[in-house]
Amino acid sequence: MKLVPQFSDFLRDTVNLNATRIGLLEKSVDAIKDFVRQCEWDPRVRGFEEQGSWAHDTIIRPLSGGEFDADLLVKVAPVSGWTAKDYVKKLGEAFADSATYGSKCKTWDYCVTVTYAGERKIDIAPLVMDRKHAGSLEVCNRLADEFEDSEPMHYTVWLRDKNLLSGSNSFRKVTRLLKYLRDIKTTFTCPSVLLTTLLGMQIDFHDKDTEAFADVPTTLRTLMRRLDDWLQARPVKPRVENPHLRSEDFAAGWTDLQYANFRSFIHKYRGWIDEAYDMEGKAASILAWRKIFGDGFAKGETAIAAASINEGTSLIATLLSTTAAHLDGIVDAVRRYGLSILPGNFNRPPHMEEPAWRREAVVSTDVAVIARRHRGRDSAPDRLLRSGDIVSRDGGIWFEATVNGGQPVPDGFRVQWRITNTGAMALRLNNGRGKFYAPTRQGLRWEELQYRGIHIAEAFIIRVRDDVLVGQSPPFNVVIE
Repeated sequence: MKLVPQFSDFLRDTVNLNATRIGLLEKSVDAIKDFVRQCEWDPRVRGFEEQGSWAHDTIIRPLSGGEFDADLLVKVAPVSGWTAKDYVKKLGEAFADSATYGSKCKTWDYCVTVTYAGERKIDIAPLVMDRKHAGSLEVCNRLADEFEDSEPMHYTVWLRDKNLLSGSNSFRKVTRLLKYLRDIKTTFTCPSVLLTTLLGMQIDFHDKDTEAFADVPTTLRTLMRRLDDWLQARPVKPRVENPHLRSEDFAAGWTDLQYANFRSFIHKYRGWIDEAYDMEGKAASILAWRKIFGDGFAKGETAIAAASINEGTSLIATLLSTTAAHLDGIVDAVRRYGLSILPGNFNRPPHMEEPAWRREAVVSTDVAVIARRHRGRDSAPDRLLRSGDIVSRDGGIWFEATVNGGQPVPDGFRVQWRITNTGAMALRLNNGRGKFYAPTRQGLRWEELQYRGIHIAEAFIIRVRDDVLVGQSPPFNVVIE
């Protein structure tokens, strides 16, 4: 389920930087502006410009005990005889000599940082105007003593345009959600400007006023699907250019390993988001979204969700059979509460056969089942299914196995399928199956949708040269009404 109200509450109460902190930030920035105008620093100040997440309105609340960052550009006229390092070095000296900021400041390569311990950091960076030619903008690299072209204002306009195309401020809200996901999971590395750019690249002019951006959870799913597809098409680290300064590559600081890790986890979280979005039943959907965003999501509904799941679990107990001939009402219960109410041994019914192959010392679980619903065996697919999706008793499913985050099964390996039926209808007709089957064609397995109940498809990867089992997918549940 989308749970639009719960997303609004989660953003307001957990993710967004609250109004009190924004007010304190603005007061601090105003004081810094006054200081820069009046201090003993030679450049003529032409103005100031917010930069980074603060300017883009994608700044988020820091995790407990953390500090948030804000960036401030000081637009200045060039000083005759100064090199790039002078602008940063001498600005740092001015702050260091101040009774107000001396103990709070530190000079870096491009900026001076003022830290308000345990609360916030403000980076103040010189931006030199018109040095090379009229209209040129350059930041200053103190360490290399070089001027570097910059287009911060045009980049901010680009992001604002993307937000207008997505509508309802949804691009900014989704960017905040994914920055929060990055910070709480700590499973991947991606600087904010790079993450924001990658997401903005997934929005185009034809997206305006479309259903793909109808609300925040739908925008989240749309952007994660598009980003994952973009990344999966690029196994080697690509350039991610500033859209208004092609010489600037935001991905330059990524290592190949960091990119591969980011690509893998975006693929994983895309699957989790799809599952939560498609989950039937409010309680089950809350739990699925919490798997992604933690217990802060829908935190006011913890007791309600737990009670609902308990109710569903109690109901399931009355519908289960030790022979797997479960009563038909199990489908309606899963429709209402989701797969999470099923007991842990549900996908191990007694008539299911064990694999006969010798097993590798470590059998990989990085095997996924992709399921596509078709009206007929040779027709075009109707839709891509997720485990637990409910389908009607007509047509069938083509199952495909992928490995290592969505890659095809490589040469030298073959796929075997274990297909298991449960439910009173299938077992009454002695069609519980639970055996292993060869692919129907080219590694894919075709299964018709016949019996009401919850059925199980699993892919097993066998190394051909020695007939050893090296990989096995998690169970994929097909719920037929």
